[in-house]
Amino acid sequence: MKAICFYFQIHQPFRLKRYRFFDIGNDHYYYDDFANDDILTRIAQRSYMPAAETLLHLLETYPHFRCAFSISGVALEQLQQYVPEFIDIMKKLIATGRVEILAETYAHSLASLNEPEEFANQVKEHDELIYQVFGVKPKVLRNTELIYCDEMAPQILAMGYKGVITEGAKHILGWKSPNYVYSAASAPKLKILLRNAKLSDDISRRFNNTEWEEYPLTADKYVDWIASTPAEEQIINLFMNLETFGEFQTRETGIFQFLEAIPYFAKERGIEFWTPTDAVTKLKPVGELSILHSISWADEARDTSAWLGNTLQNEAFNKLYSIAERVRLCDDRRLKQDWLYLQGADHLFYMSTKHFADGAAHSNFSPYETPFQAFTNYMNVLADFIVRVEEQYPLSIENEELNALLTTIRNQEREIETLNKEVVSMRKNIEHYNEEHALREKKNEAEKEPAAKKAPTKKVTKKPAAKKTTAKKAESEAEEAK
Repeated sequence: MKAICFYFQIHQPFRLKRYRFFDIGNDHYYYDDFANDDILTRIAQRSYMPAAETLLHLLETYPHFRCAFSISGVALEQLQQYVPEFIDIMKKLIATGRVEILAETYAHSLASLNEPEEFANQVKEHDELIYQVFGVKPKVLRNTELIYCDEMAPQILAMGYKGVITEGAKHILGWKSPNYVYSAASAPKLKILLRNAKLSDDISRRFNNTEWEEYPLTADKYVDWIASTPAEEQIINLFMNLETFGEFQTRETGIFQFLEAIPYFAKERGIEFWTPTDAVTKLKPVGELSILHSISWADEARDTSAWLGNTLQNEAFNKLYSIAERVRLCDDRRLKQDWLYLQGADHLFYMSTKHFADGAAHSNFSPYETPFQAFTNYMNVLADFIVRVEEQYPLSIENEELNALLTTIRNQEREIETLNKEVVSMRKNIEHYNEEHALREKKNEAEKEPAAKKAPTKKVTKKPAAKKTTAKKAESEAEEAK
């Protein structure tokens, strides 16, 4: 029996307002509430609400249909505040007993990469919030951006989870298929589910691409692809953002009709729908899978370079977690809340300096004009946060070091402003050069037109100097003879 496991991610970070150096010590509220409200409400109207209503209709129409959601704690907080009607429909979905909620980090953070204690605390907080809102306890974990490696497996198992889902990265699998359940090499009792990147991206990225050789993608064609996979490959994990439906692929593309038709054709071909818990419970691992270095579902590299790929990102990441222990010792509720929000992976994502397709993806989601502005704004906020933590619990960092950090941030901000001015000036020079180049081209074309023939000039041939000297000598001898 072959089964599909549909996963839908919902994550919306708290966006920071433009926080200048002179705000440090004066303004401790870092968030752009207007932008957060506007963005989430718009996406909910175009995507979350119609997608959830479509899924509810499918659950009511097809008893065999099942799916899973991954909702970060910070996204859930904003949904409760700005779009409470979505929470109501999510409760209806979960009440069917056929929709599973995954565990993950509360802040959609990168804590798993170097702060195991913070990682465990956030997953626990997320579980508590999910139980408080929906009355269910997650059994399978999905780490931020599907980040996973062998080092994390024993901790995930010790936290009580039956399985974990991560990316079916080609450089990890090699000849192996993502359409199986594997066991973790470092914790054999933990089962690993792998996202089928190709089939997931066919929907989320290529569905409306008219240059794609498989365009248009229809539900019956798509289900046929799944049915044609080898019979022994039992589970197809399709993981994508919920924004795929209505936001990335707009309603006009027919994406909702596509989603509605999948269960119908799946039933015709004898394909079931499972939840992640169904998959790890019903299927035995076909073997161990070792992942020595952290992988994710981001960018072509499928590693952590989307967030930690340059000096800016690493500087911000290291500075943030250098105060982790001090924050955990604080008892200020507001401080701890800011600590969670500042850990969002998106803040580092905006600092990426990648180029080509990956670079375009980063810049499309970023509210900043440049990665350097993202870095400066974040470091200004972080500097103020560090001052507040210092007031609550003395840091190991010396005041001289803190002042040096603040000075560095101020200088970087000024350098970036100067750089931006230089960029504007360079653009003007380029425009001026292009105009001059166009004028020269026109002039050259005009000169190439046929001109009146000119009369040939007579070539004057000069006699050799030696001959001139001989002539003068002969003339002199003639005079003497007279």
